[in-house]
Amino acid sequence: MTTTCSRPTPTRPAPAPAVVGPDLPWPALLVLGGATLTMVTGEMLPTAVLGPMSRGLGVSDAAGGLLVSAWAAVVVVASFPLVALTRRWRRTTVITGSLAAFAVASALTALAPSYGVVVGARTLGAASVGLLWSTVNAHVADLVPDRLLGRATAVVLGGATLGMVLGTPVGRFVADLAGWRAAFWVLAAASVVAAVLVRVVVPEEGHAAGAGAGEQAPGTSLWPMVVVTALVALALVGHHGAYTFITRLGEPAADLLPGGVASVLLVFGLASAVGVVLAGRVTGDTRGGLVIATAGTAAAILAVGAAGSAGWPVLAAVVAWGVLSGALPPLAQTLVLRLAGPTHRTMAGALIPVLFNGGIAVGAALAAGVVSVGGAGAVAAPAAALVGAAAVGMVVLSRPR
Repeated sequence: MTTTCSRPTPTRPAPAPAVVGPDLPWPALLVLGGATLTMVTGEMLPTAVLGPMSRGLGVSDAAGGLLVSAWAAVVVVASFPLVALTRRWRRTTVITGSLAAFAVASALTALAPSYGVVVGARTLGAASVGLLWSTVNAHVADLVPDRLLGRATAVVLGGATLGMVLGTPVGRFVADLAGWRAAFWVLAAASVVAAVLVRVVVPEEGHAAGAGAGEQAPGTSLWPMVVVTALVALALVGHHGAYTFITRLGEPAADLLPGGVASVLLVFGLASAVGVVLAGRVTGDTRGGLVIATAGTAAAILAVGAAGSAGWPVLAAVVAWGVLSGALPPLAQTLVLRLAGPTHRTMAGALIPVLFNGGIAVGAALAAGVVSVGGAGAVAAPAAALVGAAAVGMVVLSRPR
């Protein structure tokens, strides 16, 4: 009788399962993007309805325009104190409450019998938006793992871009149909809808915000975050200084498009939306992308000024300017939040709108001074120089130490 002894066949270890993280929380991000669309529309709406609003309140166009610049100043002043005051509240509660306050401010603007009441209502609206931006920035970083932060930020900031591209034109359309007060009533209603959706859809917590495998550790030093944010603010001073006079800089391209200058603005807005989408495709460390976007923005602004009265070169430079400057905010915000880490995320959330709005206000003021001396054509070179200096600073900061 023959027996066969079978040796145990060594078993191969089972392959380790692929680590697949959660996908983006699309419903929450889209709702927060809708909130940013509402915010930016409210910020810029006085510009869209400047003529009828100024006539209705019995003030000059200059006084009406101050409602936009004063808004940025209030955001700068109010954001940090309001964040400190609400730091122990749940973030979704803060976002919902801020949207509700924004709705009240919009309704008060629609009802305002005088310019003074409008200023008070806009002050309330700007303060609520400063708190809203700060909280949304921090909450987005809590909803997704670190590797998806860039995409999530681009989705939410895409709402802000749509506020520029679609929100303000729709506001003007409503004003033309039913008066400027109706436009603010629509804004108030949209804010209420956004508040309800945030309460129903947006979770209080998402993916664990701490650093996991392959993710960066929580921020331990404020210095890199503050320096990057300051450099981005410098870039925005130059960008928004030039953008304040884009209707003059882009005039040579207006004859090439049906609709003239309005179409140039639309092209710039659509190009900015493309830039936001491209920024969302950047994964991992966004330092390189941010340097490219900043340096490219400087080159595009300079090209717009250098093109002079040549229509097609101006149009091409405007498109490049829109794409590159559109990519800059989401790349910058992603890097700032990543450098902050969970430890300093709330502070970073407040720092972003403060310095960004400060850049807008300072840029517009400095550009106005340059234009008063040398005309609109003189603004491109110094604006590009400021943005270029910011790009150089980012390169120096990114060098290994």
